[in-house]
Amino acid sequence: MIHILALVLASFYAAVRLRGELQMMQQNSYRPRRYLRWLATDVRNPDRVLDLLLLALSPVYIGGFGSRWGVYFVGAVGVLGLYRGVRQLMRKYKKPLVFTARARRIFIVGLLLLAAVLVLTPWHLSWAVVVAVAFAALSPLWILLAVWILWPVERAINAWYIRDARRILASMPRLTVIGITGSYGKTSTKHFLHRILSERFSVVMTPGSFNTTLGVVRTIREHLRPYTEVFIVEMGAKQPGDIAEICRLVHPRIGILTSVGEQHLESFKTVENVQRTKFELIDSLPPDGVAILNDDFPLIASRPVENVATVLRYSYRDLAPPPFSTRLVGSHNLGNIYAAWLAGRSLGMTDDEMRLAVADLRPVEHRLEVKHSGGLTIIDDAFNSNPHGAAAALDVLATFSDCGRSGKRIVVTPGMIELGARQQELNREFGRRMASSCDIAVVVGEYNRESIVEGLTEGGFPSESIVTAPSFAAASAHVRTIARAGDTILYENDLPDTFK
Repeated sequence: MIHILALVLASFYAAVRLRGELQMMQQNSYRPRRYLRWLATDVRNPDRVLDLLLLALSPVYIGGFGSRWGVYFVGAVGVLGLYRGVRQLMRKYKKPLVFTARARRIFIVGLLLLAAVLVLTPWHLSWAVVVAVAFAALSPLWILLAVWILWPVERAINAWYIRDARRILASMPRLTVIGITGSYGKTSTKHFLHRILSERFSVVMTPGSFNTTLGVVRTIREHLRPYTEVFIVEMGAKQPGDIAEICRLVHPRIGILTSVGEQHLESFKTVENVQRTKFELIDSLPPDGVAILNDDFPLIASRPVENVATVLRYSYRDLAPPPFSTRLVGSHNLGNIYAAWLAGRSLGMTDDEMRLAVADLRPVEHRLEVKHSGGLTIIDDAFNSNPHGAAAALDVLATFSDCGRSGKRIVVTPGMIELGARQQELNREFGRRMASSCDIAVVVGEYNRESIVEGLTEGGFPSESIVTAPSFAAASAHVRTIARAGDTILYENDLPDTFK
């Protein structure tokens, strides 16, 4: 009986591990090469090591089936399978698995593979338990196999969706498409532009992080209506050609480039590759199009644009005073708003119309969002982090001392990711900036800990004011013990699940 129970629990755990790998495959856009690059960084994960250890010990179980060693092994498999399976299912993720139709198809094929290997195993309980353990330990291989099996099906489905999106766009010849891209700032600019244009037009924007080709396709099919006048498309990229692919679908007439900086360098390798990819939007514009460019970034200011008649360049440093008032914090938000302002002008909106909308702007969730709770001021910049945005967030934090507040300034951060070869250098610089902007630094996790602490030390920050925490839960618990009314806490970044 114990062996049957162990088989059930080991199979349950194998299914949960398969679900976990599906989540990571989804976060890597269902692209096996990206998934394999992530997997190479995760090989020392304690869960993977323990899975392989159990698999390595399985000959002891097979050889000693029925002996006390066999019972010990099967008991360990059952207990660990139940505990770790439930723990993984209950774990909270920043980017949880979304069971889209594609995710469901992959998961079902993976479960069928598990069932097949169990059915085809020579029926002996010892072998069946070991096969389930092996399936869990080798779950990356099975998820890759499921994706490979379904590849022709997914290509056919995606091609149909894209054709349907093209049909919808072709039926709306008066639709104006505005593309927005950048290393950072594109999501905030998208939201600001949507609010401003909604004063006059019927506007649809890509929701959330729907900034891939298929995300745009889904938005077109589910949200565009015959009366829609403006379609704002956020365009993300993980590799060269991604933005050009979206542009071939939607044919933008106005393009906004918010920034070119050191972001996603693990996949792009050089900032020049980032520049070329982001400019795919501007290069795709028609001759009567409008290019709106943020010259605060040298790799934008130095790049000539000759394919469109109208090129509008802006810099928040030139906005003195700006033609609007806003309750938003952060100097970079002036640039984001002004980009939207220029787009509104290009569509014939008046300054008075836009001023009303700008005065009503709210911060985008988790992007330099200021909140108040129990006498504390919380600056929530936890969505992600990059060198430009982190510096802006620290500048905002520093002003809480400049304006006469006497409370402590606390930073909680795991640092910045996806910076390639400059990962350590830029996080060390982040630590040096932090040293002059806060009173207590709480460094979360191990991924960037050494670099940030080095930067803090180089900046003359007292070691007794540096706190290291293994997780956000531990960091939050510590902050609760030291924070007092009047303090200001900046949450800068929350590493995605791939970097836990």
